[in-house]
Amino acid sequence: MKLQVSKEAAKWYKDELDLEENSPIRFYVRYGGVGGNLPGFSLGVAVQEPENKHASVIVEGVSFYVETKDAWYFEDKDLKVQMNNKLAEPAFKYTSLNK
Repeated sequence: MKLQVSKEAAKWYKDELDLEENSPIRFYVRYGGVGGNLPGFSLGVAVQEPENKHASVIVEGVSFYVETKDAWYFEDKDLKVQMNNKLAEPAFKYTSLNK
């Protein structure tokens, strides 16, 4: 799994969550929600120190990551986090590995 976060999305998280340099952001699987990769599940977001990173990327001084225990949710997919300019918030896009 490859994790990508656009600079614009990273800036949005920094502003909305009032993050400092080197803050960690975890994307985790939660039950319920809309627009997830698998029916009945969606991604949650938490400011939380990592335990066992499966994938990570640092953008705009923020460390975004997914834990190994949540890797099942991606089923051979990459995660791209980009801004949805219409809604003025980040959007998650799941793509086949390495595309």
